[in-house]
Amino acid sequence: MVMETKRQNAYLVALQQSFQRDWEVEDNLAELKELAEDAGLHVVDTFVQKRSYPDPGTFIGSGKALELGDIVEEDSLVIFDDELTPAQQGNLSDLIDAPVIDRTQLILDIFAQRAHSNEGKIQVELAQLNYLLPRLMGKGKALSRLGGGIGTRGPGETKLETDRRRIRKRISDLKKELEKIRQTRGLQREGRTHTAVPHVALVGYTNAGKSTLLKALTGSDVFVADQLFATLDPTIRRWDLKSGRWVYLSDTVGFIRKLPHTLVAAFQATLEEVVYADLLLHVIDASHPQSLEQKEAVESAEEKLVPQRLSFQCIIR
Repeated sequence: MVMETKRQNAYLVALQQSFQRDWEVEDNLAELKELAEDAGLHVVDTFVQKRSYPDPGTFIGSGKALELGDIVEEDSLVIFDDELTPAQQGNLSDLIDAPVIDRTQLILDIFAQRAHSNEGKIQVELAQLNYLLPRLMGKGKALSRLGGGIGTRGPGETKLETDRRRIRKRISDLKKELEKIRQTRGLQREGRTHTAVPHVALVGYTNAGKSTLLKALTGSDVFVADQLFATLDPTIRRWDLKSGRWVYLSDTVGFIRKLPHTLVAAFQATLEEVVYADLLLHVIDASHPQSLEQKEAVESAEEKLVPQRLSFQCIIR
């Protein structure tokens, strides 16, 4: 008999500023809940704090943080819908007396679960390390103790400094590996360009049905799942048209509202398949209650990545 693993409890927290409408915050929290559940968490409750602007030290204010500390159960996780500064994250963890993460860290965790290829793992690790580096300062006294052994006597080198140095070295190595992948992709793209075959890239919100459409149009065996960020690596297949011509059809990582800049930077090699495409085919899940907001989020990302690129919409109902 297989025992089901008990899921960790999670509490979701959002800050509603004066310029935000109620439905916007509710929609963002609904998506955060979906992300948390997709990461294997059990969402117990959600909280919204209304403030004119974020508190510099605790984001939601120390009073609200202490209030959460009285509510949050032991061994639970608290997830904030916005990205926290390292200081805010550390202060909140102390006041609530529970692990505190933000939307970016949650998405990175999902990416880590989804990454299977070598390229995907490199990109996720790079994003995680870039996120972790400025947060090392708030990890407690354990990271500041002097390490033992040769080379650490006298002033020595604190463990915090050692960790930082190793992370920077690892980041540098990962960037070099990604640059090699980028160059390889450039050569492959150049080869496709010489064939004078158009390249169509599927873009859209995560879990909008891009991989499903790719599979249906090309008849190829690609991974399809009803989950967020199921596809991290670009998939390129031949699409035979009724006219007798054919094109390259590619699928890549989906977009999301509040897309962390860390992810965009790390997945640059992958997103280049979108940048260099001749045509973007925007896939929209019309059955989703926030399809309009998702459409706007993707278009906003498109404008930053590929301005003035020809784009059509494919609405799936």
